Amino acid sequence: MNNSLLQRYASLEDQRHGLLALVDSLSNEQLNKQPNGKWSIAQVLSHIIASEQLSINYLNKKILGIKEAANTGLIEELKMTAFIISQRLPIKYKAPKGLKEKTTSLQTVEQVKASWEKTRSELSELLSRFQQDQLRRKVYRHPVIGMINIQQTLRFFQEHIIHHTPQIKNLKTL
Repeated sequence: MNNSLLQRYASLEDQRHGLLALVDSLSNEQLNKQPNGKWSIAQVLSHIIASEQLSINYLNKKILGIKEAANTGLIEELKMTAFIISQRLPIKYKAPKGLKEKTTSLQTVEQVKASWEKTRSELSELLSRFQQDQLRRKVYRHPVIGMINIQQTLRFFQEHIIHHTPQIKNLKTL
């Protein structure tokens, strides 16, 4: 795997392990509790995993035509920066409709761990297929940002977890 992708992947894995450590000791009842009709911790984690899995499925198709894909540039960097800022604000966003419909509801910590491990294994395999000259190619269509490269996609994964971590911490206290 390319060194920069390996570093980003390792950072993602650290995030995943940290988030799982937050919920590891929760009972199934605590994991699935929906205070005031809000998402449960299990639903938030299922959402994150589904987002990554659907993204990986998309990327597996796009990498087949990567040689024809254009490179990202300043516009995508600016959009990514604006997106990161928006994700750090305490604002709620609606999940894309297609993602909500394709999210499998995981009910136990064991199911969450197994599903996320499988997804991350698939991500690792996918990342190993990227060559150095392909790192800036537009390979992923983010619903807000538009077409971004694989490094920006991994940054989106990181920001997605950062965005949902306070939500999970808050739900733990309810």
